[in-house]
Amino acid sequence: MEFTINEILDMQNKLQEKYKSKWEPICVATGQNKLLWMIGEIGEVVDIIKKNGAEKTVSEPELRQKLVEEMTDVLMYYGDVMNCYSITSDELKESYVKKFEKNMKRW
Repeated sequence: MEFTINEILDMQNKLQEKYKSKWEPICVATGQNKLLWMIGEIGEVVDIIKKNGAEKTVSEPELRQKLVEEMTDVLMYYGDVMNCYSITSDELKESYVKKFEKNMKRW
């Protein structure tokens, strides 16, 4: 399944709407918390690879599934962060393309 940043943001908004009475709101004031949760999930990804080694993690189906699951958690918090700071997919694309072009001219 291929999907876009807009679809990710929309899905995150649907989750937030469904759990608005249980989860902290999506707003600038909670953006830092979402970043911290995302960093925690990145730590879980790193732990999987450190514990099992990169080759084993990507080649063994059960470990690979766990890796992908944790990367999904990272991506979900990433969507929340973008929503907290009202970063649009167009802004992200423009910035990404500029950074890409700059990096393509290095060395």
